[in-house]
Amino acid sequence: MLFDPNLLESSAVYKLMTGSIIPRPIGWIATVSEDGINNLAPFSYFNAVGDDPPHLMFSVNRANNTNKDTLNNVLATKQFVVNMVTESTVEQMNATAQVVASEVDEFELAGVTPIPSVKVKPMRVKESPVQFECELVHHYFLEDHKNGGSCIIIGRIVMMHFDDTILLDNYKINLETYKPVARLAGANYSKLGELFAIKRN
Repeated sequence: MLFDPNLLESSAVYKLMTGSIIPRPIGWIATVSEDGINNLAPFSYFNAVGDDPPHLMFSVNRANNTNKDTLNNVLATKQFVVNMVTESTVEQMNATAQVVASEVDEFELAGVTPIPSVKVKPMRVKESPVQFECELVHHYFLEDHKNGGSCIIIGRIVMMHFDDTILLDNYKINLETYKPVARLAGANYSKLGELFAIKRN
């Protein structure tokens, strides 16, 4: 089958992409408004983009041409924290995916613990074993959209937090204790499952 995205409904494009580009890591993004209100929301259009220097990216959908609180906060404060999602926090993460009023603190909504960052103002999720403090470097609004498009956010990592329980020697990660969760399509998520290795030549 061939699909020209210009001829498809937006919902069809979304289903084809999110059902096939899997699994996707989840960036659980913490921000703070200029008024000091904490915000916490998950994004699966998320990944690392480089390590020299270290940068992360996530993309915020703008349904009905409306900015989400996360995007407004990042553009206003130029800072955010990425908390990684694990099996033990996936239910709390899902609670923060709902649409709520801007004055709602999603840390309280999800029952997770906000703890201070070192170099940025947004709080970190204590229950997350990996947290990246980031400063905004670039943002880009996708052009030629139908319903509002998305804004790509690129942030430079200025501080990294790793729980001792997931660290091995030489900065390696213990996947058995880390237990990350990835996004699939619809209401589906995935655990790591069976691992295999292929050595590079």
